[in-house]
Amino acid sequence: MTEIRENAEQFVLNVACPNRPGIVHALTSVLIAHECDIAQHQQFDDHVHDMLFTRTAFGLATADADVLRTEIGVVADRFGMTWQLHDARRPVRALVMVSKFGHCLNDLLYRWTAGSLDADIVQVVSNHEDLRPMAERAGVPFTYVPVTKGSKPEAEERLKQIVIENDVDLVVLARYMQVLSDDLCTWMGGRAINIHHSFLPSFKGARPYHQAYLRGVKQIGATAHYVTPDLDEGPIIEQDVTRVDHSLSPDDLVATGRDVESLVLARAVQWHAQHRVLQYGSRTVVFK
Repeated sequence: MTEIRENAEQFVLNVACPNRPGIVHALTSVLIAHECDIAQHQQFDDHVHDMLFTRTAFGLATADADVLRTEIGVVADRFGMTWQLHDARRPVRALVMVSKFGHCLNDLLYRWTAGSLDADIVQVVSNHEDLRPMAERAGVPFTYVPVTKGSKPEAEERLKQIVIENDVDLVVLARYMQVLSDDLCTWMGGRAINIHHSFLPSFKGARPYHQAYLRGVKQIGATAHYVTPDLDEGPIIEQDVTRVDHSLSPDDLVATGRDVESLVLARAVQWHAQHRVLQYGSRTVVFK
C-alpha cells in the first residue's frame, strides 16, 4: 500500500462484474492515464459464480474527476460492470436508531467523538426518550418518533423525512426494537445496517440471553447485516462469537452479549463507511 499525495482528491472505486481477462488492466490503465496514485487495490475472484469484485483506493491530483468518471463508465459498459466511485474525503452521514438499550449507541458515539469512526453521526432517532441525554451529551440531535400499532405508517414516513432532510447515507439500527415495514426496508435497501444476537433462530422473542442460560450455551455472538424485508436475514457484513460457560449468570451473559454486539456493529459501520463492503445477491464481499 502506498501513500496518496496530501493535496490529491481521494476516491474509492468499487466494481463487480462477470469475470473475464483484461478487466483490472482496463481499469488501472484509465487511472494511470490520469496520473492517479493507486494506494490500494484488492480483488476477489468468485469462481463459484464466475464474478470479479474489486476495491481500488486512489488519489487524483491533476485530472478532472468528472472526466475520469466518464472514462470509467466507458470501461464499465464494455465489461458489464456494476460500479461506484466514492469520494473518500466525504464522511458517510449516519443516522442511528435506538430504543432503550444504549450500549451500541454509546460505543458508536465514543468512536465518533474520538475520531476513529469514518462516519459522521448526524442524528439519533428513537421510539423512546430514554437515550436522549446520551445523544445530546455527545452533541448529536435527538428526535423522538413514537410508534404505536396504529401510528406505524406515520412514524415511518417521519423517519423518511428525517433521512431526506439530513442527507443521510446510512441508517444504523443500534438495537432498535421495532420491526420495519417491507416498504421501508426496500426504500433503505443497501443503506441500513442492523445488529442482533446470534442465537437466532434458536432463541426468539423476549429475554434471549436468559433462554440461552437455561439451555447452557457455550458460545454467544452477534451478527451485523444489511436490512431487507426478510427479517434478520439480510446480507451479513460481520459476525463474532465469544465462549461462555456455566459460571456466568443470565446477567453476565447479557453483559457479554452487549460487548460483542457493540464491537460487531462498529466494525460493520466502519467497513461500510470506508466502502469496503460490496453486496452481491444475498452475500457480501468485505475487503478488510
